[in-house]
Amino acid sequence: MTDTISTQHLELPTATLAYDVHGPLPTTDGRPPLLMIGQPMDARGFATLASLFPERTVVTYDPRGLARSTRRDGSTRNSPTQQADDLHHLVARLGAGPVDLFASSGGAVTALALVSEHPEDVRTLVAHEPPLLSVLPDAERAFAAERRVQQQYAAHGWGAGMAMFIAFTSVRGELGDDFGAQPPDPAVFGLPTQDDGSREDPLLSGVSDDVTAYRPDVAALRAAPTRVVVAAGIESQDLVTWRASAALAAALGTELTVFPSHHAGFVGPGFGQPGQPEAFAARLREVLGDAAGH
Repeated sequence: MTDTISTQHLELPTATLAYDVHGPLPTTDGRPPLLMIGQPMDARGFATLASLFPERTVVTYDPRGLARSTRRDGSTRNSPTQQADDLHHLVARLGAGPVDLFASSGGAVTALALVSEHPEDVRTLVAHEPPLLSVLPDAERAFAAERRVQQQYAAHGWGAGMAMFIAFTSVRGELGDDFGAQPPDPAVFGLPTQDDGSREDPLLSGVSDDVTAYRPDVAALRAAPTRVVVAAGIESQDLVTWRASAALAAALGTELTVFPSHHAGFVGPGFGQPGQPEAFAARLREVLGDAAGH
C-alpha cells in the first residue's frame, strides 16, 4: 500500500478536529480503516504504530483542544462523552464504518463511551489500559490519590505534580490510605524542582477528571455488536491501569488481553518512554486478525 498521509479537518459546531489518513480512502483491501486514538495523547504519539501497519488504512486524530484541534465550547474539560460524539462525526466523515479502533489510556475511555452510544460505528475495539478509577475495588483511595497529585501540582508546579503522578501510577496493588503523605522529590525522577508557573497540564490540572471518573455502561457494551477487547501491557501488571482494565474485563465477562511492554508500549523513540512498538504491532495485528478472520 502506498505510504500517503493526508491531513484533513472536520468542522463541528464547537470544535475543529484535525485528523490524518494514512493510506487510501475508500480502502483498497475491503477492510475498514483502523482508527488509533488517545487522550491526552494526540496523533503524534501514534506515528510509529501507524507506520507498522502499511497494509491497513490508518486514521489518527487530535482530540478537541489538543495539538492541532481547536475548541469553541468555552470549556477546558476533557469529556469522554463529548469526545465520543466527536468520534461519531469523524467516523461518519470517513464514510467507511464500522471502523476498527485501537484506543489507548483516556482514548480507551472515550472509545467505550462511543461503543455504548453508537455501537454501529465500531467493528472491533481494542481498549488498552483505560484509567477507569471508578471500577477499582479501592476506587475511593484511588480518587484521593488523584486529588493529592492535583494538589501537589497546584501548590508547587509541574515537577512536583508529575513526581506525585509517577508515584501514584507506580503503585502495584491497592493503594494505602497514606499515599502521598510524603511527597516524592522531583529530582529523584529527573524532573525540574523549580515552578515555572504553568497550571495547564491535562494530566495534573484536573481537566481530565471526567475521564478517570467515567462509569462504563457495562450492559450497553455487552449488548453491542462490537467486539470489545480489553487489553493491558505486561509491564503494567498490578498497576492502577492494569487493575482497572482487569476489573472492566471481568465486568464484561471476558479475559484481559495481554500486550507487550507498558502503558504506552506502542510509542517509538522521541515520544516519552519508548515501548516495544514492533512487538506491540504484531500483537495488535494478531488480535485484529482474529476479528477479521485473517
